[in-house]
Amino acid sequence: MALKLETFSNSDLKSGWRPGNNAGGHSLFKALGHPMAARRGQALFEACMRNGPIAIYDPRGVAVAFDALFGISRCEIENIYVQRVEDLGTDILGHPARLLTQLPQSSAKTLLVLSFDAARLTAQIQPLLPAGIQVRTLDEMRIDTDMLTNAGNYIDPLNFATNFALFRDVEGEADSGLHTVITTANYWGMHGAQNPGLWLCLFDAHGNILAEWHETLPQPGALISIDSRAVRARFKLGDFCGSLFMHAVRVAKHDIVKYALDIYGEAGAALSCNHDANAWPADFYAGMPAPMPDERVILYIQNSHPAPIPAGAIGLGLVGGQQLSRLNTEIASFATYALDVAELLPQARWPEQIEIHAGKYFVRPRYEVVRGDGRRRIAHANVARTDLQPDPKIPELAATMGKAYLMPLPVPPVKQFSSLMLPTPMAAGQNELPLRAELYDAGGKKLAEHFMGRLQRRDSVPLDIDAWLKQSGAKFSGGFGHVEFLYDFRDGGSADGWLHALGKYSLRSSGHTAETIFGAHIYNVPVIYKDEPQSYTDAPPGLSTRLFLRLGQNLGTQMDALCHLIYPASLPWHATSSTQLILHDGAGQVVAQKQITIACSGSLFWRYSKMFDAGERKAAGTGAYIIVRDATCRLFGFHGLMQGTASFSLDHMFGF
Repeated sequence: MALKLETFSNSDLKSGWRPGNNAGGHSLFKALGHPMAARRGQALFEACMRNGPIAIYDPRGVAVAFDALFGISRCEIENIYVQRVEDLGTDILGHPARLLTQLPQSSAKTLLVLSFDAARLTAQIQPLLPAGIQVRTLDEMRIDTDMLTNAGNYIDPLNFATNFALFRDVEGEADSGLHTVITTANYWGMHGAQNPGLWLCLFDAHGNILAEWHETLPQPGALISIDSRAVRARFKLGDFCGSLFMHAVRVAKHDIVKYALDIYGEAGAALSCNHDANAWPADFYAGMPAPMPDERVILYIQNSHPAPIPAGAIGLGLVGGQQLSRLNTEIASFATYALDVAELLPQARWPEQIEIHAGKYFVRPRYEVVRGDGRRRIAHANVARTDLQPDPKIPELAATMGKAYLMPLPVPPVKQFSSLMLPTPMAAGQNELPLRAELYDAGGKKLAEHFMGRLQRRDSVPLDIDAWLKQSGAKFSGGFGHVEFLYDFRDGGSADGWLHALGKYSLRSSGHTAETIFGAHIYNVPVIYKDEPQSYTDAPPGLSTRLFLRLGQNLGTQMDALCHLIYPASLPWHATSSTQLILHDGAGQVVAQKQITIACSGSLFWRYSKMFDAGERKAAGTGAYIIVRDATCRLFGFHGLMQGTASFSLDHMFGF
């Protein structure tokens, strides 16, 4: 029951229209499903319904995608016409495709040309048009021209730098209200964008539009903050929990809206941080842990399209299990449905893991864990790949790339935090994980090694760091360190490079918990295997760092930022990093810098209040943020906020 829509294609990220390859997928589905375009697309559909029968000219292979979102197959379709001789006779929406040269014999009243930038196409077919036929095109559903970066190529990915966020503001909860703050910076301006802005559309849980507005972005590098309390006051709203659609317009270089998402309660029992949701809906997600006995896990399904999710289209199952339980509820377009996983999987318990059958209906989802004592946290699942198979060359990589793929997770100061880690199958064809874990202190010294075995897909084997330290007798010289999960083929097995692991951390003073998940990469080697080591700003190998650290001063409540930087290396690289912590004020101006070093295979845990003095923090103000910069190696970072001894948050960092 998956949505028949191409939402992501590696080969098409920068390509625009590609005949014979479903029209580029990545930017096409955004162009069709954009909330502003969707309203105009619905009007186009209704016009076709009124003036039928219709003929469809589908030169770009768009018909199936357009039908998935607008139901054009419900119209009276006379015939569907194609341009490529190879497509003659193929089934398109239940009709055998005809060649465009047969169009003069059409008896249709309307010809719908399924293409943006259609002027050239419509000019070409003028000699073929039957008398009196009305021609309509997808250009009728274009968004406003002043929102485009490249008006000459409508589905240029830079025209659709979009994303969704879970956005909530609730007053009067047990935690004295729950609020959301989205934080990023004007990184498009740093890459030369002229007059960039944001177009924002807030949907409530039912998919109704609560507010729609434009924001002018501040100067290049300046902080961007979207606060649910300010939105609530500006538009005189009540409580809401829904989707905020964000479209960065007139941008440069980056076609994804990257952000940090903080959801917190004023009394301290709720505090979470996440990062951007990925802009493309996927077939499957995984990495969501089942609840502990005193917990409820609530999955937020944010319908990311202008079409309803049919009843039965979404399902949950245990990873490695054989049964799938489906949600027999329709979810309206752009609506947000809060699903208690116990409704579908009442027996699921930690450390079991849950796989989400999403059918390309929604972006990477958040889930909320609510404990019996009222504490709550939000984390995210990850994309479960459907295109990967075991790679027989991975076991051979040790000869040239050392550890090769590794997944680092922090071990924050053990006096303050307890740590649990759980390997998570994250690909449909990933039936086993031959693994070991290695424990490193801050100075890069390996303290212990644990062979976890040739884990099967159904296995959920958490690693308790407290127990491991006690059993091994290992001690952190600085009180903190990190764990690396690596493939280990001593008992055989296969691997695909898509190794993931979940870290679950608890504050010993209060029991407040945070969790984060990420996947393996090859780190800090100068040679390349496929696209590893990855670089987020250039071609591989990725041997440099530029990470964004929001500091939480814009939340309006007393917070202290924490950061845990890890220097993972698949082979020995520079003995130490050469890392700058560059403190900016809200206008993007540099206030102070600190030079730090991290040992290869080591890490550094630090807090904003300790790294920068009171004068520097005052000068930076409430809009402060830090860029972590290193031109010598790629660091992997985790960030969070501390609210005294009551609560904290943690997730991995992002860069731009």
